[in-house]
Amino acid sequence: RIMKFITSMLVVASSIIVPSLGFSSSTTELPSAAIIIDDSLFLNEKEALAKLDFPISEDDLIMKAKEYLSSGQGVDRPELLDSTFVFMGPVVGGSDGLKRDAYLEAVGGFKLTESFPDFNPRFHDFRSDKLDAGRIWFTTVATGTDNGIGFLGNKPTGKTFRTPPQACSLTFSKEGKVIKYTIGHVMERSMGNTGGLGGIFGPAYAIGKPLPFPEAQPYKPSKRYQLLQLVGRIMSKTKKKNDDKEE
Repeated sequence: RIMKFITSMLVVASSIIVPSLGFSSSTTELPSAAIIIDDSLFLNEKEALAKLDFPISEDDLIMKAKEYLSSGQGVDRPELLDSTFVFMGPVVGGSDGLKRDAYLEAVGGFKLTESFPDFNPRFHDFRSDKLDAGRIWFTTVATGTDNGIGFLGNKPTGKTFRTPPQACSLTFSKEGKVIKYTIGHVMERSMGNTGGLGGIFGPAYAIGKPLPFPEAQPYKPSKRYQLLQLVGRIMSKTKKKNDDKEE
C-alpha cells in the first residue's frame, strides 16, 4: 500500500511539474511513472523519410554506398561518380569541395593500403539522412600499421594508428550517381591515438610524421579563446564572492 501511495504521488507530481517547466503535454510514459519522454523533441524519422519522396529506397542507397566504398572509394570505378561530384572534408576541398577529376587524382595517389597493408576503415552504422534526400551517413574507425612502403614518402615506422569515430556521408542523385562525398568529421576527439585528427592527418600524426601546417595538428585553443576563458573564470569567482557576502 505504501508503494502504491508513493507511485500515485509521483504521477501527480509529474503532471504538475512538467507543464510548469514549459514542456509539451504530448509525452510518452515508460513503465516507470517517474520517467517521462517529451515526444515533441524527437523527429518522426519514418514520416520525415517518407516526405523526402526520394526514388531510391534506403536499403538500395546503402548498397550503392557500400559498392562505392568497395571500389576504392570510387577510384577504381569512376563511372559511379556524377559529373557534378564534389569531395569535402573539414579542411580538404575548401568551401566548394574538390571536383571529380581532382578528387580521383588526389585519392588515387595516397596508396593507403601500400603504406598500411593491414589498413581497415571499419565502416559501419549506415543510415539515411531523414532531412536531406539521397544522403547516406556512416561511421568509420580506421586502423592500420605503418609497415608497408612508407606513408607520404617517409620510411616505415612500424607504428599503428586508430582514428576516433568519424562521420562520413555519400549523397546520390535520383539516377543513383554519387554527387557528394564527405569524410573526416571527428565525433569524439578523445578516442584513438591520432590526437583527435581524422582523414589522412590522423594516421600521419599517430606514426610521428605530422603534416607541417596547423590544420594537421591536434586542436589547440587560440590565445584569444584562452583569454576569454580566463575572463570568464575571473567573473565567475567575483560573482560567487559577492553572492557569499550578501548571504
